Amino acid sequence: MKFTLSWLKDHLETDATLDQIAERLTMLGLEVEAVADPRATLAPFTVAEVLSAEKHPDADKLRLCTVRPGDGGPDLQIICGAPNARAGMKGVLARPGAAIPESGQVLKTGKIRGVESQGMLCSSRELGLGDDHTGIIDLPAETPVGVSIVDVLALDPMIEIAITPNRPDCLGVRGIARDLAASGLGTLKPLTVEPVAGTFTSPIRVSHGLEEADREACPQFVGRTIRGVKNGPSPAWVRDRLTAIGLRPISALVDVTNLISYEFGRPLHVFDADRLTGDIHPRLARDGETIRALDEADYTLTPDDVVIADDAGPQAIGGVMGGLETGCTEATTTVFLESALFDPRRIAATGRRLGIDSDARYRFERGVDPESAGMGAEVATRLILEWCGGEASELVISGAPPAWRLELSLDPVRVRTLCGITVERATCRRILEALGCEIVAEDSDGVLTVLRPSWRPDITAEHDLVEEVARVYGFDRIPTVSLPRDPMPRPVLTGAQTRRVTARRTLAARGLSECVTWSFLPKAHAEAFGGGLPALDLANPISSELDAMRPSILPNLATAAQRNADRGVANAALFEVGPQFHGGEPGEQRMVAAGLRMGASGPRHWDVRPRPVDAFDAKADALAALAAAGAPVGSLQTVTEAPAWYHPGRSGALKLGPKVLAWFGELHPGVLRLLDVKGPMAAFEVFLEAVPEPKAKPTKARPLLRASALQPVERDFAFVVDQTVPAETLVRAAKGADKGLIRDVAVFDVYQGERLEAGRKSVALCVTLQPTDRTLTDEDIDAAGQKVVAAVAKATGGTLRG
Repeated sequence: MKFTLSWLKDHLETDATLDQIAERLTMLGLEVEAVADPRATLAPFTVAEVLSAEKHPDADKLRLCTVRPGDGGPDLQIICGAPNARAGMKGVLARPGAAIPESGQVLKTGKIRGVESQGMLCSSRELGLGDDHTGIIDLPAETPVGVSIVDVLALDPMIEIAITPNRPDCLGVRGIARDLAASGLGTLKPLTVEPVAGTFTSPIRVSHGLEEADREACPQFVGRTIRGVKNGPSPAWVRDRLTAIGLRPISALVDVTNLISYEFGRPLHVFDADRLTGDIHPRLARDGETIRALDEADYTLTPDDVVIADDAGPQAIGGVMGGLETGCTEATTTVFLESALFDPRRIAATGRRLGIDSDARYRFERGVDPESAGMGAEVATRLILEWCGGEASELVISGAPPAWRLELSLDPVRVRTLCGITVERATCRRILEALGCEIVAEDSDGVLTVLRPSWRPDITAEHDLVEEVARVYGFDRIPTVSLPRDPMPRPVLTGAQTRRVTARRTLAARGLSECVTWSFLPKAHAEAFGGGLPALDLANPISSELDAMRPSILPNLATAAQRNADRGVANAALFEVGPQFHGGEPGEQRMVAAGLRMGASGPRHWDVRPRPVDAFDAKADALAALAAAGAPVGSLQTVTEAPAWYHPGRSGALKLGPKVLAWFGELHPGVLRLLDVKGPMAAFEVFLEAVPEPKAKPTKARPLLRASALQPVERDFAFVVDQTVPAETLVRAAKGADKGLIRDVAVFDVYQGERLEAGRKSVALCVTLQPTDRTLTDEDIDAAGQKVVAAVAKATGGTLRG
């Protein structure tokens, strides 16, 4: 929202400086984003007199001017290309060293076609005072020479503030002035809107559509016919005011609507009445109707859009933009003025769908004062009659303002309990009344009954009134209070949060890049990963493709990895820690650390040939994440119970008893085709909430390190077992054969072939024996080997391979 200082002072009686106003606006929650004070940038520019203007000796369109600066110094020689440069005129002089506001360029003495130029005579555009660049500024003849133009021109500082969506009342200068006056930075000037008496009955009538939805979309329409107008430029002060805030003056009939929109936050529109057919009908559009708007673009409308139509069809997109066919031009002599109310939600949806950003849409979608339609029509009528002449008809009104009256209670004590400041009841009353609230009653306990103003739809409860009091009273007056602290800080993170943090750090340390993907995905992808329940369908998806909550993080990670591959990152490694959803109710979700690796195990290397990623890569990542989350990795079982989106035979599950802690493996080729990604992809899903909480320990001391100085002994065993027996079963059995002596068991070979019976396989184990008190003898080693053979035979039925 932009406005000028003089515009603000039309509504606010104040002696405050520009800096004081800017500071107070920010303290009121209206953050000042920019202050443009032309007086600061234009101070070096002075008034000078052109003594002569002769033709340049080497250029037909340049003039060699002799200029008197008026500061007692010598006359200056300046080359000027403006067609209006002449002897005797007064202009604006820029000396070498001055920065030109338009370009920021610092002026230097130079030669133009071989003739030296000792300065510059400036145009309005070069000084940032307008768009006129047809000639240099021609000041009145009585302007004194040598003085700064700051003392001659009416320069008006511009202020730009950021408006939060809950403050539509401050999208008008009047609302901003009201806030400043309530804070004590001046007095709000009274506003009197005198009705304009109509001299004839409007030939154009207004009637809403036949459906109730039409009236809900446009609750009230106030119109008026004004005939005999002469359209032309608006007054100079209006053009200057609009130009200062970045608007382009068009004509008096259009400028009056822009002026009122920025002054009162009340958008209006004017139709060329001679181009209308029949009466006006505010209604919902019919499917497929089209309109060419004022931006000269064609738009196709839907039944969700509001239009202002005549008997021939839509003539404006209600609350967004007028139509080109009925727009006012210099030839307009009869206008029909529109001042209407619209449903903010429909205006926002229409503007977003059509991609139209207009000042009207910006205000209507945030909420326009429901009582302002009549006021806007009266103010606009009076200005049109003053600037363009003519005579006005009686008002034409259809519909009524929507209900807005809301009474709230405020106990001044709540200001202290919620904000930490004590504000007297009388001060609360003064602040609320200054903001436009009406104090309806006050009970014996001092509780106020407050009627909110029509222009404040954001005030809906007692805490909103508390915020208004605190905001105007001054947030800076809230005392600084130190929070009480315990002697020893307590842990901030819960166990679940700690598991997420450690798992995230561990996976990142393993070379995986963290992603944050959408919590939703296409329903076809959800169905492939065990989801697709109706309860997980989105009622209002941000995209037609992202219409279901994710039952797994993997589809989004896979598509992200493919996007990286398409851009040259072939071996992507991604992970995400976030929720997966298995129901539509609160709590029907679980926290998962999911990740995948794509392509090869590493880049090309002269010594190590990279291999395709496989299930064991995913298993290693899953085990690392589980270990970081505190799971007893040594007690986990690996089983082939992975779900259908994993490759059968190349996947598995990690279980602790009956509880599944993780899935891992290569993604199923059919799933890869559905996701339109290329394999291989090795993925895992670790269910962090399934990891058991660590048991409380009596002491935090680490166990005593018992390092042995004796040499370990390795012995190899090859067992023939049924091919369905997992190698892990043999490893567990061998480890349990002698827990005090056996330190490690590892699989180093698996064989299936013609030398073995069908359905059988050979699994070779390396068993490491670590003595602690004495060197092992051959008898000790043979005894340990017999224990291993017996344990494996008992657990698997396997026999030593001959």
